[in-house]
Amino acid sequence: MFPIRDYIPRRHVPYGTRTLVGINVLFYLYEMGLGREETTRLFYLLGVVPARYFHPEWAEWVGYTSSGLYPFFTHMFLHSGFFHFLANMWILWIFADNVEDIMGPLRFVAFYLCCGLSALAGHMFFNIDSTVPVVGASGAIAGVMGAYVILYPRATVLTLIPILIFPLFIDLPAVVFLGIWFFIQLFSGLVASVGESAAGVAWWAHAAGFIAGILLLPFFKNSNRVTPDRFFFN
Repeated sequence: MFPIRDYIPRRHVPYGTRTLVGINVLFYLYEMGLGREETTRLFYLLGVVPARYFHPEWAEWVGYTSSGLYPFFTHMFLHSGFFHFLANMWILWIFADNVEDIMGPLRFVAFYLCCGLSALAGHMFFNIDSTVPVVGASGAIAGVMGAYVILYPRATVLTLIPILIFPLFIDLPAVVFLGIWFFIQLFSGLVASVGESAAGVAWWAHAAGFIAGILLLPFFKNSNRVTPDRFFFN
């Protein structure tokens, strides 16, 4: 299940969204110029390794000289591959402009970063012993999706559902699409907690980011911006 587009027109130029996409593009272009070992080193340096913060003796043993906090932000702009990067940027582009409409560029960027930090906290809570770096914008984008479902529950999302080798395109209410998406993240996180079948994906980061987007939304809405009540749905 993958979103293709929504149908809500933006009311303002999404400068914040464009800036975030641009920064992600720059980071990914830099990654493309690195070899496999250099990329791995970059992920351990600018990604977040939970054990680095919860097990300082391990961090010292492997050579981490500082428990700096900059990876808490830089990890949001790194991606493990082209599809990971492309899917995140596509989903961000679909949902973020309408959320930014309600906040304005500066508030939206701050909201995005707060959601990313909340998502990371969720991941670290369930993976305190992990020595694997977490990278990606998915947690922050999940926060955008959480805000979107509250702001535009009656919106529709054109969704791709692959049936074997045949693509099915269907319009789903945003509350249905995002509700199913959240349930998948939550269920997968529970499965990952009792086994290794879902290892490699930060399911709890997605779920925590989504919840954070819902909870943080009231603090970042701009009363001078157009509200969803002004939109018409068909």
